[in-house]
Amino acid sequence: MDEKALVATLTARGETVAAAESLTAGLVCATLARVPGASAVLRGGLVVYATELKAALAGVSAELLAEHGAVHPEVAAQLAEGARDRCGATWGLGLTGVAGPSAQDGVPPGTVHVGLIGPGTRTVRTLALEGDRDLIRTESVLAAFALLGEHLA
Repeated sequence: MDEKALVATLTARGETVAAAESLTAGLVCATLARVPGASAVLRGGLVVYATELKAALAGVSAELLAEHGAVHPEVAAQLAEGARDRCGATWGLGLTGVAGPSAQDGVPPGTVHVGLIGPGTRTVRTLALEGDRDLIRTESVLAAFALLGEHLA
């Protein structure tokens, strides 16, 4: 589902979304905000690029971060939960990954985890993307929209 369809669907359902973003650094929220009427559904977002901010702002377990690093499926789930809770949204998206060009904590570029939290939903999708930084970040946003769209259908 693209951003226009997401905004229309969320509006029709009377639901909202928020995001906690690492590798996308606000691109999810910025992309949604381009759509007229997005203010009815986009509650806000957290840009948590630095690892310690994932814990401080989004509530990701410091123990999880210490044990597994910032690029882990459970980190994406906890980012989504933190965005939902802190922004008071129906749905929370959490994105963490490695845009490249170098590996991070032994995790190769293109590894992305997208978390989704919402009514009766807690899921994470792991992606292995290829391309440059911009493409990986863009594909991550599209994957987040697709994941949310699947749960709204």
